[in-house]
Amino acid sequence: MMKILMVCLGNICRSPMADGLLRKKVAENNLDVVVDSAGTGDWHVGEAPDARMRETGKKNGVPIDELRGRQFKVEDFDEFDRIIVMDKSNFENVTKLSRDENDTKKVELFLDLTHPGKGVEVPDPYFGGDEGFKNVFDMLDAGTDVLIKELQKDV
Repeated sequence: MMKILMVCLGNICRSPMADGLLRKKVAENNLDVVVDSAGTGDWHVGEAPDARMRETGKKNGVPIDELRGRQFKVEDFDEFDRIIVMDKSNFENVTKLSRDENDTKKVELFLDLTHPGKGVEVPDPYFGGDEGFKNVFDMLDAGTDVLIKELQKDV
């Protein structure tokens, strides 16, 4: 069983949507994969995802209302096979907590799935308008499609 953790800053916009999209696609493809999400900060622990991201999810058939924010912890390196972060700041914050090279090897940028080796980041839509949430949804949708293809090859 593969375990994948999606990580962003507050765990209320990007990572819960990536989590919801991947969970939906894992179920549709009957894959043995566990998906979760976390934030590098603790501001939104226990909170539902941002209302704008929940609305974007609903409009696109990916409800994420049941998800709750949590903070990334060192033990996540033991629990998860892949830790997929949304931007370089998240990458730095997560890898600072790594205990060794094996932990660090688990961390990757989300958009390396669709733009390998380019260092492209998923922008944080929190301070933007509704269009930013739709654009982020589209990026996450495309990336999770690539991830599903990778996971299907591993089966």
